[in-house]
Amino acid sequence: MFRALAKASAALGPGAAGRVQTMANHQLVVAPPEALRKPFSIPDRLLLGPGPSNLAPRVQAAGGLQMIGHMHREMLQIMDEIKHGLQYVFQTRNRLTLAVSGSGHSAMETALFNLLEPGDSFLVGVNGMWGQRAADIGARIGARVHSMVKEPGDYYTLQDVEEGLAQHKPVLLFLTHGESSSGVLQPLDGYGELCHRYQCLLLVDSVASLGGAPIYMDQQGIDVLYSGSQKVLNSPPGTSPISFSDKAKQKIYARKTKPFSFSMDMKWIANFWGCDDQPRIYHHTTPVIGLYSLRESLALLVEKGLEESWRQHREATAYLHQRLQELGLQLFVKDPAIRLPTVTTVAVPAGYDWRDIVGYMLDRFGIEITGGLGPSLGKVLRIGLLGCNATRENVDQLAAALKETLQHCPQNKL
Repeated sequence: MFRALAKASAALGPGAAGRVQTMANHQLVVAPPEALRKPFSIPDRLLLGPGPSNLAPRVQAAGGLQMIGHMHREMLQIMDEIKHGLQYVFQTRNRLTLAVSGSGHSAMETALFNLLEPGDSFLVGVNGMWGQRAADIGARIGARVHSMVKEPGDYYTLQDVEEGLAQHKPVLLFLTHGESSSGVLQPLDGYGELCHRYQCLLLVDSVASLGGAPIYMDQQGIDVLYSGSQKVLNSPPGTSPISFSDKAKQKIYARKTKPFSFSMDMKWIANFWGCDDQPRIYHHTTPVIGLYSLRESLALLVEKGLEESWRQHREATAYLHQRLQELGLQLFVKDPAIRLPTVTTVAVPAGYDWRDIVGYMLDRFGIEITGGLGPSLGKVLRIGLLGCNATRENVDQLAAALKETLQHCPQNKL
């Protein structure tokens, strides 16, 4: 091989030969990491935080299937089946329904990058972490961001929204259906109709709620709805369902400027997913294995039925609330009508450091719960019952572990 390389470099001239020799003489300065010589091991844990959730066995098995090409006809068929599944879980007939490659943040950015242009008025409900993120992204785009700020644990009434619409005349309103940082379920009936009366599109984040709480995209007049794969769907992180109404699609296709991100340009992605009746053109390499898993998670939800899934989460979470209150813990969201049935927030017990509680639960029992996020940081513990994890058995296991944790952490009182 080296003789052939020498002949090739000679044919290219003395300069090329020098370059080849220099490349061959470089020394490795980074040693092979010893950690990668050790066996790969993952602890067995019950994930009862706000996500990711434990994978359903069938979804986990799908992740072990053989790789195929992202443009193979079998892969395109899988993508088509995912689209139909998403239309069911979103309860929409929108043709522009697909899964973005990336986490829920990628879906949020895809929505905002395609719907907003510099100078557009953007109204954001900020009652937790996700409204903060949406406002931040809108500002980066150059939109005129108007935040309606409420304390964690509160929600937006139709009157709140109408006042914002009348004052700021936005092209887009952002609301979080399941605010996982505070445990609030935002009502949605009537909000789409109200937005359309003011010539505004309604964008809803359902990352923490889809599959666990009722949502009817078309009937509620939601123009853009997105979610994530790693919550109630019990699928790996990395794919994010999203759907656009015809009104939202018209705004995208009437843009005066191109979206800032090529990776999230919905015209390209819509074509790649077969949503525009045109021959599919390569846009990016999709997470093939992740799409296998998403397809199977949607199949499981279809077999169970949306209404049964909603019932399962409602009943398991009601039982969780009962067990927590028996331990003397205080639910953070005061109004039962707006408590998120997938992620429950509990006020951190007086005198305790939330990090000690979370750490003891994980180390002693292999159970994950988490603390607050954004505005709720330090104020709450967050407990998730997501998809197949939403069972009475898991609640009983959690309650027993939490009882011991609170008994063994008094020395860590502040």
